[in-house]
Amino acid sequence: MFAALFMKKPYSIIFVFPVFLLILSILKIVVLSGCANIIPPTGGLKDSLPPVLVKVSPPDSSKNFKDKTITFTFDEYVELQELQTNLLISPTPNISPIVESKLKTITVKIKDSLETNTTYSYDFGKSIKDYTEGNVLKNFSYIFSTGNVIDSLELSGKVILAETGKSDSTLIVILHNNPDDSAIIKDRPRYITKLDSSGNFRFRFLPSGIFHLYALKDDGGTHRYFSKTQLFAFADKPVETKPGLTPVTLYAYTEKKGPSAFVAPLPLNRGAAGRTDERRLKFTTSIIAAQQDILSNFSISFETPFRSFDSSKLQLSTDSTFIKETAYSWETDSLKKKIQLNVKWKENTRYNIILEKDFAADTSGRKLLKTDTLTFTTKKLSDYGAVKISFNKLDLSVNPVLQFIQAEIIINSFPLSTPEFYQPLFIPGEYELRILNDLNKNGKWDAGDFFGKRIQPETVKPIEKKITIKANWDNEYEITL
Repeated sequence: MFAALFMKKPYSIIFVFPVFLLILSILKIVVLSGCANIIPPTGGLKDSLPPVLVKVSPPDSSKNFKDKTITFTFDEYVELQELQTNLLISPTPNISPIVESKLKTITVKIKDSLETNTTYSYDFGKSIKDYTEGNVLKNFSYIFSTGNVIDSLELSGKVILAETGKSDSTLIVILHNNPDDSAIIKDRPRYITKLDSSGNFRFRFLPSGIFHLYALKDDGGTHRYFSKTQLFAFADKPVETKPGLTPVTLYAYTEKKGPSAFVAPLPLNRGAAGRTDERRLKFTTSIIAAQQDILSNFSISFETPFRSFDSSKLQLSTDSTFIKETAYSWETDSLKKKIQLNVKWKENTRYNIILEKDFAADTSGRKLLKTDTLTFTTKKLSDYGAVKISFNKLDLSVNPVLQFIQAEIIINSFPLSTPEFYQPLFIPGEYELRILNDLNKNGKWDAGDFFGKRIQPETVKPIEKKITIKANWDNEYEITL
């Protein structure tokens, strides 16, 4: 049609062209209108808000509660996550309720018999989140009373890790009615609460009464103390709930160390072409980068326990001329996996240790394939720094011990008899400091004893300020405790 129009007389183009533009505009509108129906809009703000409770039946804080079902309705689709570890019900029921989510509702079906004149609290923790973006509804709780009063007493406090002075928010705090020590093993606690990120806890809606207060690591979800490797804390005396209670501090400890989560593999002695020789005795030494720290002993650590060890077949000498040393001795550990050289090192000196091929044999009978020599140099005095620390308000009556910490490992510790600490030679680096209250004066931290003598653990106070010790430098610090 358009071609026919343009084939007419020239003056027809002047008339037709506006019509042509009009038709194009109409087609453009039609096309764009059609596209709007099939292409979804892009962009827009991401939903970052948690679900909002629209209605709950029966209402929160209901009294004379007799229902068996609680229904929560939210403004968007919701789902539950890790309900077993998140949901805390106090008093703890004998039979756990059935909790389900469907579309915008969460339903709690109570299966346990409710006690008369009792206030119940449902703390959902982080178990409720929206379906689309996973935004978690935090600090959501619901309470009701089977009587005509909502209990309103509170108990708060803090849990501190006795060995480090730090906190662990994964612990729970529990209250028992039963005064027997065995209750923490065989009974469900009456009330349960969690710690916040700073180690603080708070029980709410408590009745008046006498309770026994504990904290523990609850990896199994049993709410019980069943292993000496568990973190555990106890209050010295029962707590009577009443208005204006003073906060309580608990010190958590483990009586026995659990297995390490990660053990770094030790480098082994290598045979020809860098391959491990299975016939060769395998061990590592304390030498790092061909240098020996003059403040510590040289040691050899074996991969498997040794069956025999002959110290006469180890020789220590200095210099390239192999001048033999005489003032040294070897000692072994009780596990027969480590031997240690006790000697007074000379600084910046080359040493040799000759290991005869049969100086040791492990339980599989493996020995060295031939006599070996370890050569290293001791560090120079200038590789170390001097450190002086003056403490203000240091309590000497608790037998303080100063601990130097790196990566949560105690690098060194020193009993303090005065407010001033001085060490002329110290390995350079950045250190955290802690003060151990060494009540029994044995120079180390001691755990508590609940079932035996009901002894609290020794406590450690971390010092917020880190110090940096520089090599060949007088490092001086003043710290107020």
